[in-house]
Amino acid sequence: MNAFEARRKKLAATLGPRGLALALFEDTEGRRDPSIRYFTGHPMDALLFITADGRSLLVPWDVNMAASMASVDRVIAYTDYQRSPYKAMAGALAELGIQAGSKVDLPSITPYPMYIKYVEENPEYDFECAEDSSRETAIGMRAVKDADELAIYRTVSSITDTVMDRIEKGVREGSLKTETDVGLFIERALREQGCEGVGFESIIAGPSRSFGIHAFPSYTAAPFASEGMSILDFGLVYKGYTSDVTMTFVRGEPTAQRKEMISLVQKAHDEAVALCAPGVKSRDVALRVDQIFSEKGYVMPHGLGHGVGLEAHEMPAVRSREDNAWVLAPGHIITIEPGLYDPKAGGVRLENDVLITETGHEVLTHSRIVQL
Repeated sequence: MNAFEARRKKLAATLGPRGLALALFEDTEGRRDPSIRYFTGHPMDALLFITADGRSLLVPWDVNMAASMASVDRVIAYTDYQRSPYKAMAGALAELGIQAGSKVDLPSITPYPMYIKYVEENPEYDFECAEDSSRETAIGMRAVKDADELAIYRTVSSITDTVMDRIEKGVREGSLKTETDVGLFIERALREQGCEGVGFESIIAGPSRSFGIHAFPSYTAAPFASEGMSILDFGLVYKGYTSDVTMTFVRGEPTAQRKEMISLVQKAHDEAVALCAPGVKSRDVALRVDQIFSEKGYVMPHGLGHGVGLEAHEMPAVRSREDNAWVLAPGHIITIEPGLYDPKAGGVRLENDVLITETGHEVLTHSRIVQL
């Protein structure tokens, strides 16, 4: 049994107790869901049906791509169903032998008009569209990485470290002088290293723009790593999984305020990472960072971190909000990214990806604050 089949079996085991015979996953424009890649290896644009007894049917837009990349029981081209999700549903119910009267689970984000259409097109079945759909079950499963995913993460983390080293070298040597220089360098370097793309639009903000949490536009032709503080936030995708790191570049003798901001962010990062361990509430880690900043009169205007995986932002949450009930567990990969920002002084942020292990944690990436 390969990893994809094992994941589908685990999901299937949750359907019967809920009275469900079949679950639909949809990855389409406007309703992206990388869980289809998680369960099959197929990268995008498809419908996936998983039965309560673990059988699976993939309905891809690109059947040639599915033949090359998907690991699934059965593949039927979307064109065979006239490119209609409702006809594909009817076909899947028949193909998988789902008995009339059975309950079918739709993704929680299914628009109401589509839900009605599923019901009208397949009146012999009971369709459910709930907040706790199998889509949410899959999101919870994806929060804990299995052995195959951890192997991918060690590779993408190593590639990310290499790219960070090359960027620092380019900045120091003067070959990377602008935000655009850095952005285009990342795009080329990741392809050379066998990556699929960036995990999100790279945020590259020189001293004139680093005051923003997420600079807009994400990068321009402005100088980078010139006098002051510059922020570089990027991630690389390898076999579907993204890293997420942030470096800060500091050039010149920092002002007293900048020195304090840099020192506090480094302290917050180091203490937060040290707290990461199984059984620890992620909210408690975030609260400690809030305390470090508040003692000096600062407020961090964003959460401390988040899970990473097939999406740049996954579970578990790492934030101090009262509704955060996540407890860190082995297999979680989270970001720790404290940051401080000031309209005049600029911004500083430090972010690394951290794996929660059985005995504590492992820092997968090696980002840093670079003093030039």
